[in-house]
Amino acid sequence: MTGNAFDLGLAGQSAVVTGAGRGIGLAVTEGLLAAGARVVAGTRTRSEALDDLIKQGAELTVVEVDLATPDGPATLVAAAAELHGGLDVLVNNVGAVRPRVDGFLATTDADWDWTFTMNVMAAVRATRSALPHLIATGDGRIVTVSSVNARLPDPLVIDYGAAKAALTNFCKALSKQVGPQGVRVNSVSPGPVETSLWRGADGVAVAVGASLGVAPSAVAETAAAEAVTGRFTRPSEVADLVLFLAGRCSGNVTGSDFVIDGGMTDAL
Repeated sequence: MTGNAFDLGLAGQSAVVTGAGRGIGLAVTEGLLAAGARVVAGTRTRSEALDDLIKQGAELTVVEVDLATPDGPATLVAAAAELHGGLDVLVNNVGAVRPRVDGFLATTDADWDWTFTMNVMAAVRATRSALPHLIATGDGRIVTVSSVNARLPDPLVIDYGAAKAALTNFCKALSKQVGPQGVRVNSVSPGPVETSLWRGADGVAVAVGASLGVAPSAVAETAAAEAVTGRFTRPSEVADLVLFLAGRCSGNVTGSDFVIDGGMTDAL
């Protein structure tokens, strides 16, 4: 889809992407730009990849903002609305996980608060700020990146799974309220993705490997083997799905969650 096989209906549209500096968020940003959208990318730390896109002439604005703060998401959305005179698409991508290798009893209230702030409240706050603009268009779209852990309980990520379950439920509930107002709300639930969240120096593979006394590569290989395809999903593959839902060609799709995990989870 990022190869422009057909028209997504995103040309000239205004879009906000949270957590856009790397990984899935960066891939979504690149895809939106390739489809002709005007993108405002929210990221805590400005990345070289985003700056390179601007140097190449992309219609991209980068807003450095901490989306974990109460005012961060609103600041991002306000900047986009002021710059483009409104908003057509919101992609709630920002999220984070810390493996709880010491178990549930070692997972503190502060840990739970951090996880829900990053994985639920950042999306709730961005959506709250964006919704009036999306309703005003009569054709607004929200796509939220959740996780297979919303339906795949795992004690290693017990707080993350609970947060993603709440996030997916939030999207479904909101879709019922705002559908009659012309706003479509969908979510995408990836399994392990080839990003720094899994492969990075502070990623899942390193943390789990250290607790088990095995190499991070072995942890990643074991996780990949759980998919029937035998590999991690690529960020661009998640982005293609996000773009389809953000575009006008998915015009009557709302309230749905789309799993992209290489067949890792069983259908429910």
